Amino acid sequence: MNARKVAPGLSAVGAVDWDRRLFDSLIPLPDGTSYNSYLLRTGKQTVLFDTVDPSQTATLMANLTSVDDLAYIVVHHVEQDHSGSLLDVLARFPQAQVLCSPKAVDLLGDHLHVDTSILRAVEDGEELSVGDKTLRFIHTPWVHWPETMSTYIVEDRVLLSCDMFGSHLAVSDVLARDEEVLPAAKRYYAEIMMPLHAAVSRNLTKIEHLDIALIGPSHGPVYTNPQLIIEAYRDWAEGPPHNTVVIPHVTMHGSTRILVDRLTASLVDRGVRVERFDLAGVDLGRLATALVDAATLVAGTPTVLTGPHPAMVSVLYLVNALRPKTQFLSVVGSYGWGSKMLEMVKTYTANMRAEFIEPVIVKGAPREEDLERVDSLAGAIAQKHAEAGLT
Repeated sequence: MNARKVAPGLSAVGAVDWDRRLFDSLIPLPDGTSYNSYLLRTGKQTVLFDTVDPSQTATLMANLTSVDDLAYIVVHHVEQDHSGSLLDVLARFPQAQVLCSPKAVDLLGDHLHVDTSILRAVEDGEELSVGDKTLRFIHTPWVHWPETMSTYIVEDRVLLSCDMFGSHLAVSDVLARDEEVLPAAKRYYAEIMMPLHAAVSRNLTKIEHLDIALIGPSHGPVYTNPQLIIEAYRDWAEGPPHNTVVIPHVTMHGSTRILVDRLTASLVDRGVRVERFDLAGVDLGRLATALVDAATLVAGTPTVLTGPHPAMVSVLYLVNALRPKTQFLSVVGSYGWGSKMLEMVKTYTANMRAEFIEPVIVKGAPREEDLERVDSLAGAIAQKHAEAGLT
């Protein structure tokens, strides 16, 4: 993608990665992604904010062809999808001064083997006059690394927010369409930011006094309606969960599916919304997104060698790491001859601090009395949601 205008004097010169389908060998990218690098021309000096993933270096360098002199390179975040082309840019512009947060200095040395003597650390709130523009650096740690920072271009009211407010979305438009970007931004929040929701809240407070006209994240399109994504982040990080049950499930001989089907119907009858995910072909990003708002998680799993099915173990490990604001947890499942599944599920979800509701675990195929126990579980969940005032 060629350079695209964002605001007067500010261009997006990074790369749209249309075809990438997996990030960090972990995160599915159904809609591709982008690595956003921004170029600010002030009349006297030029500033580059971030570089791109090494796989897209050629695109960035092509978009810098018309640049004769680069005064500063701002590194908001050391992870390679933001800094991976830094050495290539420095080779082209050796006179450029590299600005980063104090905690980024050693990390740039470790990850890119940059000579740290050429780096200049900027303090939280420090301002730098560049031509007719003022850059204010705002440290935003733990969204999502400890060294992350943002830049506020004072005169233009533009916040370059790094990973905060990002979305893995490859689109031709440089400016966001709200109805298109919000679902992608929520998925990105779930996968990247949800484990760090307390840090998200702190950093939202740090920027709430700013007069912001545009937000340029490091992935995805630029927001022309900043309050939309800021308020969405407030809700995702701080708002109460919804009257929703997420049911990841897997079955071997059909017994667990019978229990999950009965639980789904019984919850819906009681006015509780259900989101189900068959682990035989699950998109983990969709599952993570559902957990942003869900009040309850019910794991549907058979027993394998006394423990949960391996597919469920993987999901519970992920959920435990994501630490959603889920308040209640339970299990429905089956076993052949013996099971320690319940104890293992509790161990795998220790970080969640959710209240455990009496599970339904049956030997062999479910009987009618087992299905009635499932109805009781649904009733207990609905009552807990009602007592918590969830909608």
